[in-house]
Amino acid sequence: MQREWRPDWPCPAGQILAVARRGPGDPSYRIDPAGAHWRGVRTPLGPGALRVEARAAEATVLAQAWGPGAEWLLDRVPTMLGADDDWDGFEARHPVLEDALRRNPHWRIGRTGLVMEALVPAVLEQKVTGQEAFLGFRRLVRGHGERAPGPHDDLWLQPTPEVLAAIPSWEWLRMRVDGARSRAVVTAARVAASLERTTAVTHDEADRRLRSLPGIGIWTSAETRVRAHGDPDAVSFGDFHVAKDIGWALRGRPADDAELAEILQEWAGHRYRVQALLSLGGHRRPRRGPRMAPRGHLPG
Repeated sequence: MQREWRPDWPCPAGQILAVARRGPGDPSYRIDPAGAHWRGVRTPLGPGALRVEARAAEATVLAQAWGPGAEWLLDRVPTMLGADDDWDGFEARHPVLEDALRRNPHWRIGRTGLVMEALVPAVLEQKVTGQEAFLGFRRLVRGHGERAPGPHDDLWLQPTPEVLAAIPSWEWLRMRVDGARSRAVVTAARVAASLERTTAVTHDEADRRLRSLPGIGIWTSAETRVRAHGDPDAVSFGDFHVAKDIGWALRGRPADDAELAEILQEWAGHRYRVQALLSLGGHRRPRRGPRMAPRGHLPG
């Protein structure tokens, strides 16, 4: 099945979709030589594969989909690409932020409507290096997921909640996922149906429900809500870099989380929008010294 969508703004489809990509080797997200973005998605109607190609010359987006979830995916392409993103009340009000917005005037916050798809990799990224998190996610998807439908020969689907809940503790360790993170994933998988229903409530209520689960804190909830719920206010408090980078960009010096909350008060309701625009604009503090090494005590 396919759909040609004509957005009412110059939609940078790849830039908006890319927030769902978990590292350069994400098996569920591929970019082909033509620049089209592929996603393997487990929809409410079943497995699906989505290919999205922005056609700037025609001002259209071509979306193609395969599998039982194809119709569901095509129906939601505009939402995934930010057509419902509400900028009402947002003003840049800072030269650096104005510059970032000028550089990325057509960026929007997309919304997938798929909570477990966003939550599982977010949990795997808790308190570890990106290298370790992305390795664990790749091993999880390739070892316990399945191939996505359609013509792509190396596009994968994340495991179902039932499969996640049945993975034994020693297998998680072989994927380099420690007990704290694996327990959080398994706990979430057991109530996956309830978590998916959080897309129908307010952002504050979705945050409360997500954080009621053991192992799901403010950072993981925010990372999930941005992708699944399209929450423009979901700041990644607790991140190793975010507070430091925003403080450096807006005040000339790194900040901590308490200072970040104070800095972002004037953008209440759009605090994630500020975080994302500064990142897209390349406004990060200078980083010096060696990268943190992945831990070496886990098997695999």
